[in-house]
Amino acid sequence: MRIKLEKRPEPSTLMAFATPIASVLLTMAIGVVVFDALGIKGEKAVIDIFLTPLLSSYKWQDVAVKAAPLIIIALGLSIGNRAQVWNIGAEGQYIIGALAAAGVGIAAGGAGGGIIITLMILAGIAGGTAWAVLPAFLKTRLNVNEILSTLMLTYVALQVLGYLVGGPWKDPNGRNFPATAPLHADQTLPILFPGTTVHLGVAIALVLPFVFWLIMSRSVFGFQIRVVGSAPDAARHGGFDAKQTIWLSLLIGGAMAGLAGALEFAGALKAINLGFPSGYGFTAIIVSFLGRLNPIGCLIAGVVLAVTYVGGQVAQTTVHIPNSTAGIFQAMMLFFILASDILIRYRVRFVGSPKASALPAAGE
Repeated sequence: MRIKLEKRPEPSTLMAFATPIASVLLTMAIGVVVFDALGIKGEKAVIDIFLTPLLSSYKWQDVAVKAAPLIIIALGLSIGNRAQVWNIGAEGQYIIGALAAAGVGIAAGGAGGGIIITLMILAGIAGGTAWAVLPAFLKTRLNVNEILSTLMLTYVALQVLGYLVGGPWKDPNGRNFPATAPLHADQTLPILFPGTTVHLGVAIALVLPFVFWLIMSRSVFGFQIRVVGSAPDAARHGGFDAKQTIWLSLLIGGAMAGLAGALEFAGALKAINLGFPSGYGFTAIIVSFLGRLNPIGCLIAGVVLAVTYVGGQVAQTTVHIPNSTAGIFQAMMLFFILASDILIRYRVRFVGSPKASALPAAGE
């Protein structure tokens, strides 16, 4: 008996939807085994990580706030990934977007209100977009790998962050702690539900996936992205410009990352310090693939990954697992989703071993 992979006539829609669910379930099952082997109550740990944030009424708002930036960044990355343009630097674009929004808030002084908040959001979008311009230029003009250029610029963004919060933007009343001064109350995003931390950015994150779905499924631009990514030769013969697609993909990814940074700054944190980079830009890569590069899938996957963040914090208290556990689960989910992609294009067949050929008779 041996295993044979048989190419499907066309990719399996069933497997495209089933494998992300299977990846999450398999991650949970392996988590139980690993925690038990380490002497930790595996079932309790996995329940706290994956289920407690959904079942506890006091944790749902934390999940919503954590999911918002993941969803927004993943939407931008999914467009680039569809076009085979790999933006790995969303974390840097997220940081620059937040810094651009903070710059507007600082320049406004004590002024606030809807106009200032709108300008902060627009500045965040512009900042993230600007941070994606150089990789797009290098890719289209010099054929520099966008994976390297976007990733390297993330470390530049970290240096810019450190310089600003430890220098010109440092809060004079912050007891020498490197951080910006907190935003004034009328410069922060409105709270949607009184008594919670759910801000306007969460609502934006819930609406954007449907906007992106309409763009990707009902517009010429969406068709262009799909064709360039799946059939470059057909796209070229169809008149679609590959360089234009690269520019648009990277700029949209940067804009969404910058938007997420601005909303996180003005809605959840209200100040920027050296701990502001939270890995959302990198985790959103997992979200985009777990969501199958589909806008609605990114919405669901963003919630799933946010659950692991919040659940990891819960499990630290209840079963005393390390802080890095959530990242381990996220990495396992990405591994399983990428490994299972083969089932979309191939069927698994179990075939018997071929019988040994009979030896020719004497005289033949």
